[in-house]
Amino acid sequence: QVQLAESGGGLVQPGGSLRLSCAASGSFVSINFMDWYRQVVGKERELVARITDDGTKNYADSVKDRFIISRDDAKNTVYLQMDSLKPEDTAVYYCNAKARVRIGRYVEVWGQGTLVTVSS
Repeated sequence: QVQLAESGGGLVQPGGSLRLSCAASGSFVSINFMDWYRQVVGKERELVARITDDGTKNYADSVKDRFIISRDDAKNTVYLQMDSLKPEDTAVYYCNAKARVRIGRYVEVWGQGTLVTVSS
């Protein structure tokens, strides 16, 4: 059993900043990667950023140089620091993770989402 809980969303003005957090809990051996996705009503869910267990980071072109993903394995938590926010960043942000439940067995889990609204 693995659960993800996002937090940190809210209303912010253009140019402002937010930091999202996603904490994993439950029974698992390790987390192999943790991602941040976002979704606007009527559009497909979009991968925003990924960090793997070796620390490799990848970003969508639309957020590169503005967002930073990081993870704290001791806390089983991934963060997304979002700076210079734009109205087009408005979306529900979801945490996604691949967790090792036991050796050789993995599960992919999703958080319930946190809303980020960028508006004046």
